[in-house]
Amino acid sequence: MNETSLHLADQAARSPWSASHQQAHIQLTPAAGPIDQTINVSGSKSLTNRALIIAAMANGTSRLDGILKSDDSYWCIDSLKKLGVSITIDQTTATVTGVGGKWPVEQEELYVGAAGTVARFLPGALAAGNGTWRLDGSRRMQERPLAPLLGALSALGAQIDYTGQPGCLPLTLSANGLQGGEVTISGSVSSQFISGLLLAAPYAKDPLIVHIDGTVVQRDYVDMTLEMMHAFGVEPLVQNGGQSVRFEPATYKAAALTLEPDVSTCGYFWSLAALTNGRIRINGISTATRQPDIELLDTLERMGCTVVRGDDFVEVRGTAQLKGGFTVSMKRWSDQTLTMAALATFADAPITMTDAAHIRHHECDRISVVCEQLHKLGIKVEEYADGLTVHPGPVTPALLDPHDDHRMAMALALIGAKIPGIRIADPGCVAKTCPDYFERLSDLGIGVE
Repeated sequence: MNETSLHLADQAARSPWSASHQQAHIQLTPAAGPIDQTINVSGSKSLTNRALIIAAMANGTSRLDGILKSDDSYWCIDSLKKLGVSITIDQTTATVTGVGGKWPVEQEELYVGAAGTVARFLPGALAAGNGTWRLDGSRRMQERPLAPLLGALSALGAQIDYTGQPGCLPLTLSANGLQGGEVTISGSVSSQFISGLLLAAPYAKDPLIVHIDGTVVQRDYVDMTLEMMHAFGVEPLVQNGGQSVRFEPATYKAAALTLEPDVSTCGYFWSLAALTNGRIRINGISTATRQPDIELLDTLERMGCTVVRGDDFVEVRGTAQLKGGFTVSMKRWSDQTLTMAALATFADAPITMTDAAHIRHHECDRISVVCEQLHKLGIKVEEYADGLTVHPGPVTPALLDPHDDHRMAMALALIGAKIPGIRIADPGCVAKTCPDYFERLSDLGIGVE
């Protein structure tokens, strides 16, 4: 690929909730002064799709307030509706009438877009029922691995046939319920595989013990899954320091929940305060959240920012010069690796990010791509297998290619909050988790053309 070629989005993965999806690129202009605002942020993508799938499997009608309306949640809802689940959306409230684990539509083609959570959570829910379904996704989703989850489901009785690459979409899943017993799944590739198996486990015909092999990547997300299951009335027994989880046969019960804001998205706005020596307060979130990206706040303090932690808000106040000169492990909060790379560009000394090798297998090879894009800006970057070191320096404006990765686009746009002339290709890719991201930047005073 030459310097001017772009990875244009897989347009089929765009949903009606997308914005900016027809624009080839946008150009950013820094705000006239420090950004000083109090805002609200939409609900968590991770919590939204967990809650939607569990509510669909439950007995009774659930009310979910504060859902995230993004591409990922759209395709989750679309698939559940195709399976015969009644779901109505009013603003950011979803009303879901569950089917008790028995999918009314037992044969259907389901499309998950680029949604990793849907691709990893839905197969288990299907395998717990009866029927034959074909699953497909975007071009990038067809490349992302599913083998650990699908292997575990096969061991429990599901039949899976692949149209293309084994262990990947597209595939056909035939199910006659999950068997009980014991099954082992790796924890080293993605916590979503574990969550996908756990979500379905209560519907096994007999008691089921899920063993997790090895260290779990981002264990917090597994804990979020277990907490969501608890909210719908299922109490698995966690054993062996979290490496085994035992389930008795059970059925989820309908619930009324309010989902907290998406902390991953909050991170971009807190970073705007840090970069502009401004102030951003986000309502409706507490540092007691299970969402691991909340650890960004500790590093912002390390960089010289002030963080105010309230019972129902978090506020970040920036600093005239961000501090660097340290190494930070991104193991628990790896989704913010790209955000940290953007912040490090403006620090007073290099910053090294480690323990993030698994993000090479996300929407793109995030380590390689962020290094490539920072090089375009004239920034010296050292790339490692599990991370990178960013050496601050003068920035040369350029057209940046997010490689159809929502987090890449949102993080690189932060640089445009400081440097005029930064252009972001394929801005519509942010619809995966924050469709109105660039509109929100504009509302905060950043020029978006």
